[in-house]
Amino acid sequence: MSASAKDPGAPDRRGPARYLWWVIASQPWRIATGALFGTVWMVCLTLPPYVLSRAIDDGLRPGDRSSLVGWSVALLGIGVLNAWLAIMRHRTMTRVRLDAYFRTVRVIVDHATRLGAGLSRRVSTGEVVTIGHSDVGVISQTLTATGPGVGAVIAYFVVAALLLSVSTLLAVVVLVGVPLLVALIGPLLSRLQSAEAAYRERQGSLAAVLADLAGGLRILNGLGGKSVFAARYREGSRKLRDEGYRVGSTMSWIQAFGLGLPTLFLAAVTWLAARMAAQGTITVGELVAVYGYVAVLVLPVSFLIEAGYDISRGLVSAGRVVGFLNLERDPRIQGSDAEGVDGPEAPSVLRDPQSGVEVTPGILTALVSARPTECADVVDRLGRFAPSRVTWGTIRLDAVALDQVRARILVADNEADLFAGTLRSAVSGRWDPDDEALADAIDAAMARDIVLGLPQGLDAPLDAHGRNLSGGQRQRLRLARALLAGPEVLMAIEPTSAVDAHTEAKMAAGLRTTRAGRTTVITSTSPLLLDQADVVQYLVDGRVAAVGRHVDLLAEQPGYRHLVSRDAEDEGNAEAELPGGAEKQGEPGLPTGSGLPSASTHDLSPSGHDPSDSTHGPSDSTREALR
Repeated sequence: MSASAKDPGAPDRRGPARYLWWVIASQPWRIATGALFGTVWMVCLTLPPYVLSRAIDDGLRPGDRSSLVGWSVALLGIGVLNAWLAIMRHRTMTRVRLDAYFRTVRVIVDHATRLGAGLSRRVSTGEVVTIGHSDVGVISQTLTATGPGVGAVIAYFVVAALLLSVSTLLAVVVLVGVPLLVALIGPLLSRLQSAEAAYRERQGSLAAVLADLAGGLRILNGLGGKSVFAARYREGSRKLRDEGYRVGSTMSWIQAFGLGLPTLFLAAVTWLAARMAAQGTITVGELVAVYGYVAVLVLPVSFLIEAGYDISRGLVSAGRVVGFLNLERDPRIQGSDAEGVDGPEAPSVLRDPQSGVEVTPGILTALVSARPTECADVVDRLGRFAPSRVTWGTIRLDAVALDQVRARILVADNEADLFAGTLRSAVSGRWDPDDEALADAIDAAMARDIVLGLPQGLDAPLDAHGRNLSGGQRQRLRLARALLAGPEVLMAIEPTSAVDAHTEAKMAAGLRTTRAGRTTVITSTSPLLLDQADVVQYLVDGRVAAVGRHVDLLAEQPGYRHLVSRDAEDEGNAEAELPGGAEKQGEPGLPTGSGLPSASTHDLSPSGHDPSDSTHGPSDSTREALR
């Protein structure tokens, strides 16, 4: 397992069977050891019937006490040996399965990391979770066939050889009967593989729906749409249950045949051997031996049927893993971290030919559109998160080494994750800022009331996705994190959409002050933000229709004036709904008395907008508290 933890190797992605073979070939000595222990253990299971038959024929029937004792001691020794072999087989096969599990997890995680931001555009979160949990476990279980499965095949021939020494007829019955039993299971295995594939597909889709439902629960509550989505999930869950019944039905038949058919076969061979003993063709001791051989044979046959069942399921899961591993990086978006040309040495203009947007270095640029997705698409292209012909100075952006693009251009998505940990680590990201820089970023994002409202301040725990904070609090922390990163180019998508007008005005001023002299792009229709911009680019149908200062566009562009005025009216109406400027106390989803800050003054969005109630600049005592 240490090898898979350090370097899992290059997986064979040419097909499910080849991937399973790669997992096997990645640990040849452990597989060989497991097969050896499994074979010796299963073959040794055939020894007790032989020893028992000798004890009967050589000791018990003639009354030879010493022979009886000798064979009894041999039987005890074989039992102890079999117990040790069983322990070693199980230990070895457990390591084989764990190696396969962690090796597959590692290649999936590595590939997900290589796909980076493009992963969410290629496959759903639920699909990744299903592959990384359920399918990985099935693949590891499939490798059981390399131990007891190999031993079962060898034990089958050993039992046939032993029966041949007793009776040719009995040996022929076993040699023909066992393959016939396995053949009867074949159609069921094929049906199981089909049902399992459909079940896994629907399971991944339903997991994606559940993730989306959980992530947007607060918004759905606010919009009154929770019951609609819950009904859709119930319908998907019902269909998944029906698929599960199909899989379970097939599995039950396979397991029933796996145990029942060998038992019936044992009864048939025992009946035949008893007739032969009654006719004097074989001795009583040989009858006991035949019964023991065939009883032992039940175990290899069951293992063979179980191995077929595991391999059938393993091929389905391996196919899903291979499909994921075959997702290629889009070189126009990602390329290679190290390969590519150097970006421009000095801050340069970013141009998007598709929309006509030009981002001039050193100023605050705002993008405005009646359809916010148009602005977000422009930012995706400028940040190299979507295929485009964007140029950076005189260089195509997709020709620049990816690590340089990510280091110098930062896209601050309004839905960017806040990872579990402390508040300090969530804002700091991968940097290790001093307290002064951290306090400045928090102040600029108007987030200091969040810190002051927590008993442990910056060391307070933060849940995954920041779920123990309101929507407005999360948004301000995301902005603080982006400002603290201090990239050459910062592009923020709707950075103040979840706060009230008072807080938004202060956030806009803080953003302009903190980013003074550096390239900044924002998307918004808020007049408070647009008034701070050096230049506003108004988009219509995804193309730049007008460029200028906010006040100039208000006077010259009726469409722009209508769009921005409507947004301002919406904000005013929303604030008017708060009686007497009263604060909203608490927020849906936050337990009272939890020690977490309640949604403060003017929460306006269904996701919990949470503005700062501060009206003054940061004092020295506040800075000390932040530290």
